[in-house]
Amino acid sequence: MATYAIGDVQGCYDALQRLLEKIRFDPAVDRLWFCGDLVNRGGQSLETLRLVHSLAIHSTIVLGNHDLSLLAISTRREADQRKVNPDLQRVLFAEDADVLVKWLRQQKLFHVDRTLNFAMVHAGLAPKWTIALAEARAREVEEKLRGDGFNKLVKIMYGDKPAWSPKLMGPDRYRAIINVFTRMRYCTPGGRIGFEDKGRPGTQRPGVYPWFEVPGHAEREMPVVFGHWSTLGLFMGLGVYAIDTGAVWGGKLTALELGPELRLHQVAGRNPPDNAPRGDD
Repeated sequence: MATYAIGDVQGCYDALQRLLEKIRFDPAVDRLWFCGDLVNRGGQSLETLRLVHSLAIHSTIVLGNHDLSLLAISTRREADQRKVNPDLQRVLFAEDADVLVKWLRQQKLFHVDRTLNFAMVHAGLAPKWTIALAEARAREVEEKLRGDGFNKLVKIMYGDKPAWSPKLMGPDRYRAIINVFTRMRYCTPGGRIGFEDKGRPGTQRPGVYPWFEVPGHAEREMPVVFGHWSTLGLFMGLGVYAIDTGAVWGGKLTALELGPELRLHQVAGRNPPDNAPRGDD
């Protein structure tokens, strides 16, 4: 039995199939963890969602910013949905779109396995959040995603402000929690996210730090696996494992086999079109 944490797929279905073949994934005994951003940019988002949905009982998923964006777009008028890129349109207008959207709404923002002694998030944790605090903050938003508050939540979740504070309430609170879990790379010791900084450590502006090495951050009770940060690439240290290795940009798709002995498995990502613009959000 093995558990594999997989980095951002972003609609790279062919690469995901190659990776599952390489690790010889056996649904009878193995588990898959997906670090979020299953969809967008790779051209095969529909196929990717269908595959992961078919493996739902064998998989754990945390939502990324692109997954949340798809959920938000799913609530809009058809005319607006037809303005998004063709990859997402294929999902929105698929015959099983309602099934896939309903399933995606049930997924987590943060996952903790105390038996494996690993946690998983798409982007990061606020400096003062312990694992237990992060679990509680995630549950607040997950309840809205899964319940009657869904439509309102996806309308108010966009925006860079405010920074997280435990005193926040209502829409500001949910937006700040979502930004931490799905958009964070760098932040200040006070928890203000450096949204403009997206490159490798050393390229950021003064006063912001990679979220996992902010001075004075709370002690994390276990290692954290995350994706989102393709310019960081593979990074293993300081109690974190970054596994977004840029499959959608021509890099690799990574699986980290979790357990007493960590093993790394990688396959080639997609071949992006010539002159394809790169964006890291």
